[in-house]
Amino acid sequence: MKKILLVSAIALFAGLNAQTTFGVKAGYALSKLNSNENDVEFGGIEGSLKSKSGFYIGGLVEHKFNNKFAIQGELEYANLGGKAEVALPGITVTEKMNLNRIVIPVSARYYATPELGIYAGPYVSFKTNNKVKFEMSGPNAVMTNPAGIREGERYVEKFLDDSLKSADFGLFFGADYKVYKGLFVDARYSFGLTNMIKNPVDGEKLKMNFFQLGLGYKFK
Repeated sequence: MKKILLVSAIALFAGLNAQTTFGVKAGYALSKLNSNENDVEFGGIEGSLKSKSGFYIGGLVEHKFNNKFAIQGELEYANLGGKAEVALPGITVTEKMNLNRIVIPVSARYYATPELGIYAGPYVSFKTNNKVKFEMSGPNAVMTNPAGIREGERYVEKFLDDSLKSADFGLFFGADYKVYKGLFVDARYSFGLTNMIKNPVDGEKLKMNFFQLGLGYKFK
C-alpha cells in the first residue's frame, strides 16, 4: 500500500509540475501620481503632476489548471513614479520622481485561445528607494547653480522618504499573446488603491497608476 501511495504521489507531482511554467519579462512602464487636489506640494514647492517613463524587469511562475484557466505570480523591479512641473519666473522646473519599487502581482488567467491570455488580479509593491532628478527649461535655465539643483533634489528625496508609505496595494488587468514558442508580448494597466501619504492633512490623497508594455519568455 505504501508503494502504491508513493507511486501515486510521484505521478501527481509530475502532473502538477508539467502544468507549472517559469518565465522572465521586461519592458516599458508609464506611471503617474494622481492627487485629489489640482496642485500638489513636494518639499514646499507646488507643481502639477505629469506622467513619467520608466522600465520594469522580473520573473514569473504560472500554474495551469487546464487549457483555459491558470494562476500566475510575479516578482518585478519597476522604475515608477511621476513628474511634477513647477513654474517659476523665467524658468520651469520638471521634477522627475523615480519611485523604485518591488512589485508582486498575482493574477487569475483565462486563455481565450491557446495564444491569447486575459488576466486580472491584485498587486502589492514595496519601496526600494526614491530618486529625484531636476530638469530646467526657460530663458533663466542657464543661470541655475548645479550645486543648488543637487541640493534641491536631495531635499525632495528626503521629503518623499519621510512623507510616503513604504508599501501600497492595487489592482491590475491585462492580456498577453504568445508570438512564437515561449516568446510573448504583454500589456497591462495597474491602478493604486492605497493613499500613499503617511499622514494626510485635510483629506489629501496621492495614488499611483501605471501602464506596462513588454516582452517575456516562458520556459517549457
